[in-house]
Amino acid sequence: MLVIAASAGYHKFRLAKERELFLPMGRMVEVDHQKMHVYQEGRGQETLVFMSGNGTSSPVMDFKSLYTLLSDHYKIVVVEKQGYGLSDITDSPRDIQTIMSQTRKALGEAGIRAPYILVPHSASGIEALYWAQKHPEEIKAIIGLDMAVPEAYEDLKVSLLLFRFASFLARIGMTRWIPNASESWAMKCGTLTEKDKEINRAIFYRRTATKNMLNEVKQIQSNSEKVGSLPIPDVPILLFASNGQGTGWNEQTWSKRQSEFIQDARQGKMVHLNASHSVHNIDYHKIATETKKFLNHEAAI
Repeated sequence: MLVIAASAGYHKFRLAKERELFLPMGRMVEVDHQKMHVYQEGRGQETLVFMSGNGTSSPVMDFKSLYTLLSDHYKIVVVEKQGYGLSDITDSPRDIQTIMSQTRKALGEAGIRAPYILVPHSASGIEALYWAQKHPEEIKAIIGLDMAVPEAYEDLKVSLLLFRFASFLARIGMTRWIPNASESWAMKCGTLTEKDKEINRAIFYRRTATKNMLNEVKQIQSNSEKVGSLPIPDVPILLFASNGQGTGWNEQTWSKRQSEFIQDARQGKMVHLNASHSVHNIDYHKIATETKKFLNHEAAI
């Protein structure tokens, strides 16, 4: 108990010191009576909306290595869901309809209009597919960054106990004592500056295993079943596939699910990368190059 109390006290002290780093890099908009953070940069006719996977503490920093290579050709937008990044931690339901609705409202409040090209990573692939299924007029294409597909969650066994334990450790500041706990793939492999890394750490200690993230994990199977019951959206899909490392599935299973999905897509293409799950922080140059080729080709048709 003394160790927990000491850790919690130090954590509270550090949070106060780090407050100056926990500042919006984009716009704070109100959605369902809560604040959400929407970051925008770049120029161009097309709007790329980046969507983070579950548990990503700072989506704006996580995607930075990639979107800085694209912002000279496209408008870049990162919407941080509730419980992520600079957005509020809330009790909002995490069913897929609510998540999609809040993202669309956040974009609207920020004055960013459809159509969009969605760029989802990991679990947010489910959200991107659902969006394209429900509002096809708003989505021009999907660029999947090792995104999950509905079939991936059919036999998923989720350890909620482990997730709750991680949440407890984060709340009392024990994550500060775990070596390299705050060192994300964006920090290890990406192009973040030292200042970026400092900001990323400050956000990590505030946005690790939040209740929004936990509730998304609880809902992921029912959400994926809903998406899987609908047809694959008829939009161009470019899927960057990892080697399976870091996904929670073995390489063969992960690759098989993605390959089967893209074969069933009418306008699908897959690019295999010899990189682990955080492909956008490892192979960002190739992803940027292939994305531009793909979108230029689609625009020419």
